[in-house]
Amino acid sequence: MTSKAGRHGIFAGVSLALFVASPAWSRETIGIFASWGAFSDPAPLRCYAIAQPVQSGGSSRWRPFASVADWPGQGARNQLHLRLSRARDPRARVTLSIGERRFELVAGDADAWAPDARADAAIVAAIRSGRSMSVETLAKSGGPFADVYALGGAATAIDAAALACVRR
Repeated sequence: MTSKAGRHGIFAGVSLALFVASPAWSRETIGIFASWGAFSDPAPLRCYAIAQPVQSGGSSRWRPFASVADWPGQGARNQLHLRLSRARDPRARVTLSIGERRFELVAGDADAWAPDARADAAIVAAIRSGRSMSVETLAKSGGPFADVYALGGAATAIDAAALACVRR
């Protein structure tokens, strides 16, 4: 089982551009693949693919993202983490749609994750064959919103991140 620190709160409020433009951090850029980037951090060792939505459900104080991460020290692979574009109604479900597949996620105030490793694996398999994905829920104000991601380059970024962690 992965700790909450590993599964939750990995990339709070950051963007793909910020990752690339941050030489002061010890983050290593593995590559940029279409709208997805692959990166690694040394301590704790984690490697991840990350993207910003092509369409978001609203403006917020933070930047939404989708990421798939490997945490070798915790034995975790392909963990999905979504930062929503808005704070959600705590009673609302969060649904990830990829093609015809639907996944119910567990969620905090503005973050969502797969409920377990089996769901992570199914989601990553769907990402690999999909063209786009959307995460949908209700905002605190009660209105529905969705964040939409293009999946071109996602499979390559996920693979590049995984390989970077294997090599360390």
